[in-house]
Amino acid sequence: MFKVIKKEGSARRGEFVTVHGTVQTPAFMNVATCGAIKGAVSALDLKNIKCQVQLCNTYHLHLRPGDEKVKQMGGLHKFTRWNGPILTDSGGFQVFSLAKLRNIKEEGVYFNSHIDGRKIFMGPEESMRIQSNLASTIAMAFDECVENPSPYEYTKNSVERTTRWLKRCVAEMKRLNSLDDTINKNQMLFGINQGGIYDDLRVNHMKEIAELNLDGYAIGGLAVGEPAETMYHIIEEVEPFAPKDKIRYLMGVGTPVNILESVARGVDLFDCVMPSRNARHGQLFTWDGVRNINNAKYETDESPIDEHCDCPVCRNFSRAYIRHLLKSGEMLGMRLAVLHNLYFYNNLMEVIRTQLDNGTYMEFYEKYRNILGVRI
Repeated sequence: MFKVIKKEGSARRGEFVTVHGTVQTPAFMNVATCGAIKGAVSALDLKNIKCQVQLCNTYHLHLRPGDEKVKQMGGLHKFTRWNGPILTDSGGFQVFSLAKLRNIKEEGVYFNSHIDGRKIFMGPEESMRIQSNLASTIAMAFDECVENPSPYEYTKNSVERTTRWLKRCVAEMKRLNSLDDTINKNQMLFGINQGGIYDDLRVNHMKEIAELNLDGYAIGGLAVGEPAETMYHIIEEVEPFAPKDKIRYLMGVGTPVNILESVARGVDLFDCVMPSRNARHGQLFTWDGVRNINNAKYETDESPIDEHCDCPVCRNFSRAYIRHLLKSGEMLGMRLAVLHNLYFYNNLMEVIRTQLDNGTYMEFYEKYRNILGVRI
């Protein structure tokens, strides 16, 4: 399913084969939380901005419209009209970040919906059943995402429970994939490495879950407030113990510079709401750094957002026009800004893959790690 084509240091150029298509890695997954990118961007738009993978949210889709209804509609692929790979997260992060009242038990988590307050239970089996109904290409194991920093003993107990939950996820997915009415009988399962900011917990957990021979391995519980250098350190500690022949996914990361740094440390997959969320507020990523299009200096600027970009937005619209739309509260402004940022991210990954193919990634990395995060 995953093949490393070429390496440069720890950085890996690979191919990930799924039932819904082959993903060229490293790759960025575009976050369509409720089945669409916020900012009026559809699955059809994603095809035009070099997107390879769409990521949808188990927790939100379970609440609305309901995973049973999505199954009735033929699964997420038919429902959203995206025909490439889809990854669904387990719902765990949202349970722990959105639910104000929650009670963690061995069987799972009891919590109140952030929408209407109704009581909900989600455990490993429930998460797997929801994701099976959604019929995604890749399902994520149900885990607990602890705050950083959390006490060592609490984190240790959480990791041990996450491992027990993972084994239950494996058993339930095997059962679900064998049922006659399951839409995607080839659904994959990724395990999630946890352990907070503690090296020994992280390493021991990766060693333990690596023995389960899962379809892929994620590093979770990072990019939640800890310094970037701490995140990079954790990746470096964990990477030697992640299976060499399995894809690696760094969850919820991040900025273009985060991606450059993490690719250099052996990560293959990324996702983050940042490009779409920041775009809606006028923060646009370019090859010269980060541009705040709301600044007054762009009021009559006829240039494209990024003069080095060939996305549909930069080919057709000026900084002045997009600034005007955002200032006027026009939905088109958010749509164009989001399309540009997502194109930038997907194109960045394509350039990274080309650099790896050519054996020039580290030279590219050294140049752009000091440029892409600069505020223009």
